Amino acid sequence: MAFTLDKVREIAERVAQSSGLILWDLELKGSGAQRTLRIFIDKLGGIGHEDCAAFSREAATIFDVEDAVPGGQYVLEVSSPGMDRKLLKPEHFTQFTGSLVKFSTREPVNGNRSFEGRLTAFGDGQLTVDLDEVGSKKKAKAQGGGTLVVALSNVEKASVVPEF
Repeated sequence: MAFTLDKVREIAERVAQSSGLILWDLELKGSGAQRTLRIFIDKLGGIGHEDCAAFSREAATIFDVEDAVPGGQYVLEVSSPGMDRKLLKPEHFTQFTGSLVKFSTREPVNGNRSFEGRLTAFGDGQLTVDLDEVGSKKKAKAQGGGTLVVALSNVEKASVVPEF
């Protein structure tokens, strides 16, 4: 039976909810004793070191008791998704409407696959991005400028672009 992250995700989600946190993402990298389980958590107002430490203690105990990671050898890392966080779920796009984002598409749109702009709307499985809202006019011109509507199903990867 192949190992999947479903049980790990279910436990992490349960621990996050009981602690008033949001499970943003998780990933398992490496193999054997070199496996690293990375869990990204968040909450309104941001998380701190104590949030990560408390989540780590509680989740690690449950992972071990329920043998969620077969073999039991792994390094657990818990952190914030960061300012340049990946946008993975529809609710992430909704939460960051109004933010500067960069993303790539599976299939070209207007001859391009890489875009950056202001996410002006998200709904019905589509994101609307103002391509004129980027850091450089050269970038805006290269991607065609104007407004772009892209199906979320065509978005390969996306992230927030920090603004200072």
